[in-house]
Amino acid sequence: MASIAESLAQWASELEPSAEDLALAQRSLVDTAAVTLAARNHPLTEIAAGLPDAARWAAIGHVLDFDDLHIESTTHISVVTVPVVLATGGDARAYLAGAGVMARLGGALGWSHYSAGWHATCTAGAPAAAVAAGIALGLSTEQLATAMALAVPAAGGVQNAFGTHGKSLQVGFAAQAGVRAAELARAGATADPSALDAWLELVGGTGRLDLAGPAVPGGLAIKVYPCCYAMQRPIAALRDIRHDIRGAVRGVRVSTPEPTVKPLIHDRPGTGLEGKFSLPYAVATALLDCYPDFAAFTDDAVNRESAQRLLRQVEVSYTPGEEGLLTGEVDIELEHDGPALRVSLAQPPGAPSRPPTEAELREKFTACGEDVPGLLAAADWKSVRELLRQFFPRTGDVE
Repeated sequence: MASIAESLAQWASELEPSAEDLALAQRSLVDTAAVTLAARNHPLTEIAAGLPDAARWAAIGHVLDFDDLHIESTTHISVVTVPVVLATGGDARAYLAGAGVMARLGGALGWSHYSAGWHATCTAGAPAAAVAAGIALGLSTEQLATAMALAVPAAGGVQNAFGTHGKSLQVGFAAQAGVRAAELARAGATADPSALDAWLELVGGTGRLDLAGPAVPGGLAIKVYPCCYAMQRPIAALRDIRHDIRGAVRGVRVSTPEPTVKPLIHDRPGTGLEGKFSLPYAVATALLDCYPDFAAFTDDAVNRESAQRLLRQVEVSYTPGEEGLLTGEVDIELEHDGPALRVSLAQPPGAPSRPPTEAELREKFTACGEDVPGLLAAADWKSVRELLRQFFPRTGDVE
């Protein structure tokens, strides 16, 4: 029986993208480039300046937490695979091969892997990055399986890093590990493909793979707000009622299925990064800010008196729910000077079943920088590669 790595390598080698697959690849390229350019002045850009291209671009692209998400696997697919493909001179097919492997590996790892505290973007990302790089570099099917096995030692990353630079840096490490593994396989390195099977079992994966369907099964969720995806739904729900609030807010009660807030580990955030992983702060920014953009997730914004006061007024209760970040719906009740306001929401804007509108995408890309829509007007893989080299050149070396 073929190993998991061999099965995935065969699928990737034989992939013939459909028109729908290619449209998804183009949207992912543009979205990832936009959120990476948005971080051009972030402190991490200088910190990561000595990293290789794939690691540097992936870390910078993830630091604002504005990149897309594959809901079923709870992985940030494009911020791993797009930088890898750009760094290795690949195209849409290489992206789709890596993205498809990442979606399927993340699905095989399952919710229990994520809920145990692993950062699935990194664990599924390293072997998937090896495939994306391998297709770009012209590896054979056998070499692709070898590259996935060679990426296993780097397939790590934990949620304790959320709210720090470590989260985006470990995504960069996973991306670069895939490039390194593919280059070693091309150079003739050997490895046992069944290492991926053994690793999958050790980290709690089911090992079940479905190779049918589109390149990326389930599609990708596009973020409308620059924060953890678990905050997108409560923010969107509250924005629907914020204009009906009269006088002072006296209390906010949030009820949500417990799995939907697994990544939100900061109840009392004190920094902008911590605010991106805080359900109480999701309430605060949704009520205080006309549009929760990058300015809403700075240290000053999180620590403003009005936000800290609202944090203390939020009560959260959890209901049982199926696995996943979008299971069930969020229910919110808000007390103010008028009759209590109530709102429920199942699918936020940008979810695969509720794709972002053109207006929402324009608002997002403009928030990433007034010049970003123009820079990406005719984006293709080659032009984006040159754009990132221009804005994020490598300076020095990080061992």
